[in-house]
Amino acid sequence: MTIITVEKRLLALPTTAISDATGGHTNVASSIKPLADHFKIAGRALTVRLPDGENGAVLEAISKASKGDILVIDCKSNTNRAVAGDFVMQLAQGVGVQGFVVDGVIRDLAAAREIDFPVFALGTTVAAGNKHGGGAVGVPVSVGGVVVEQGDYIIGDIDGVIVVPQRQIEAVIEAAEAKVAKDEVREQEALHNGEASIRAYLAKVVK
Repeated sequence: MTIITVEKRLLALPTTAISDATGGHTNVASSIKPLADHFKIAGRALTVRLPDGENGAVLEAISKASKGDILVIDCKSNTNRAVAGDFVMQLAQGVGVQGFVVDGVIRDLAAAREIDFPVFALGTTVAAGNKHGGGAVGVPVSVGGVVVEQGDYIIGDIDGVIVVPQRQIEAVIEAAEAKVAKDEVREQEALHNGEASIRAYLAKVVK
């Protein structure tokens, strides 16, 4: 018997359907974008909180990460210094980290795309982060206006990033799967016969 994991079910869903299932209340700010259009992630959050300009705690998080974790990094939208470059991304990828969601910036964008390591961030910078200390791993953080707890589920694709509290994940997945199925029926009804079916659909829904 094949067991389909939560992560696989989430990866099969567009973020738009998951957003509909959550009522849009945990959508991360649209300014945090995938740094390549094909990047897609779905997994549990390993949270990191950083002081301004620092990135040392990112290495600590990588050392504690389990395979499939997504580092969710709160640096309060600081865009002056990168939280990671290509070397740190390769370290993360090498221990099975699935990707980063950063309320800040990275550097070495070309390398991130070359190694195909998913990063969702505010953008890039040329400036390296400092390692003077501070920061915390596994604590509640705020990223893109949404509070993220350790172990919450993170889903990201070209349309954006969503946080789903772990206690709600099964209900959200079921609602999102139902939404996708409903949309497929609607599209078949409205689009199967060109203009004629489109006009018939519009006549039914437009009051």
